[in-house]
Amino acid sequence: MSDLFDIRGKVAIVTGSSRGIGEAIARRFAEAGAKVVISSRKQDALDQMAEEMKADGLEVFPVAAHNGDKTALRTLVDRTVEKYGTVDILINNAATNPHFGPILEAEDSMWQKTFEVNVMGNFWLTQAAVEVMRRNGGGKIINVASVNGLRPGRFQGVYSVTKAAVINLTQTLAMELASENIQVNAIAPGLIKTRFAQAIWDNDMLLQGILDRTPQGRIGDPDDIAGLALYLAAPASNFATGQVFVVDGGLTVPML
Repeated sequence: MSDLFDIRGKVAIVTGSSRGIGEAIARRFAEAGAKVVISSRKQDALDQMAEEMKADGLEVFPVAAHNGDKTALRTLVDRTVEKYGTVDILINNAATNPHFGPILEAEDSMWQKTFEVNVMGNFWLTQAAVEVMRRNGGGKIINVASVNGLRPGRFQGVYSVTKAAVINLTQTLAMELASENIQVNAIAPGLIKTRFAQAIWDNDMLLQGILDRTPQGRIGDPDDIAGLALYLAAPASNFATGQVFVVDGGLTVPML
């Protein structure tokens, strides 16, 4: 059974990994024996995290890269290959949500920034990583979407639209890369207690509305997502591709 979840020695890039879901995934992958390249916008935050992980005996390499910068993302892949020789697993987790309010009040610049980071960044990094995976004969790509990509979140219209695009991008890539032994899947988290989502869980009215509709009666923890990411990165998921795995405590279960 252990072989099904064995990622020892695999090289994984995790974006948006200086905190929250990305940090949890990076730590759990490293604890499972992977060589993890952590990435976010700020090098100092990554360096601090890398020091903490190395102190625990984990293999980690910090590389700053803005997810809306195509050149920086290609450099991220290049530096990973220079350091570890390959890329086996890609976790597209980095995202932004600059607009919180009615969608018709969103400025063009907010649309552009959100699409550039949440959609184009994932595409650009995947494009660069797949070049390496093809040479290796396969790989795993995991896109962190959102339940808001399945149905819109209140005051999160722009973000929701981009996450719907991430889901469709996942399915398109899965279809096109399946014959090359590259599996592409998405995780759609519900509300997770991260700084990214603090505007929601720190608002008593919004939080209570979500809890009332969540059968488990709680919001998620970053490790709730990291466990599923480990499954999707491991051999156990070799026959799963193009799927959206919802992790939301039952929030999206239809109820009468």
